Amino acid sequence: MMKDKRVLLTGASSGLGAALAYTLAQQGARLALFATNLERLEGVAEKCQERGAEVLAHAGDVAEASDVQAAVQRAVEAWNGIDVVIANAGISMWVRFEEVEDPAVFRRLMDVNYMGVVHAAYATLPYLKDSRGLFVAVSSVQGKVPVPLHSGYVASKHAVQGFCDTLRLELLGTGVDVMVVLPHWLRGTNLRQSALGKDGQALGATSRRHSSESITIEAASQQIVQSMLKRSRQLVMPWKLKLLTAVYALRPQWAEAVIRRALRKQDLGK
Repeated sequence: MMKDKRVLLTGASSGLGAALAYTLAQQGARLALFATNLERLEGVAEKCQERGAEVLAHAGDVAEASDVQAAVQRAVEAWNGIDVVIANAGISMWVRFEEVEDPAVFRRLMDVNYMGVVHAAYATLPYLKDSRGLFVAVSSVQGKVPVPLHSGYVASKHAVQGFCDTLRLELLGTGVDVMVVLPHWLRGTNLRQSALGKDGQALGATSRRHSSESITIEAASQQIVQSMLKRSRQLVMPWKLKLLTAVYALRPQWAEAVIRRALRKQDLGK
């Protein structure tokens, strides 16, 4: 169980982050919640407190190293350390590369999705070494395989994968473990609505459907916490997508054909 574990969780104000906060609160973790929207974050914090958790809520942008450092220092001052870091904050995109009006959208994706993970690791690593703790990056199966219309998102998640794999090697023998979460589509997030379009602005409401392979954020949060307790190095959700990543490594054209069929089935090109 996670009872009394000191957990820093980014992207905690909605979607999977909020679901993780509730799951961890029920298990008795002490939570330092971080997100950009303070009002929503305080709402999540209140629900965690109702579940009996000790909670700190800190607003900031993971793309800003000083914001992350401030949240870490607050948690360390309150609890004298950190046991678990879950770098969950992220944004997506939904546009063909040739339709992008300003390539700055790619910088924003890298700043949030990749540098947000780097900033969380950089600020917390000394404390994780002291506690022989766990660093968790919530990435995507797109960190292993490409998906059309998501070029910047895929690139940022590949960067996360490379960073975490290298960090894990560097930390051998320190007692710190690194876990990467690779989910497929999740139901119950606002990732699609907040996905960046050709003008770099959020798309908002969309008629695009979720894949039949998608899972709920509640089920995903349960699986993630279970894997954290095992200190797994990687979690793919659903598990059958491990096959797709293996096929892509060996026969990329076969995997690409599967991906194209899945996209046509979802009518994602509209």
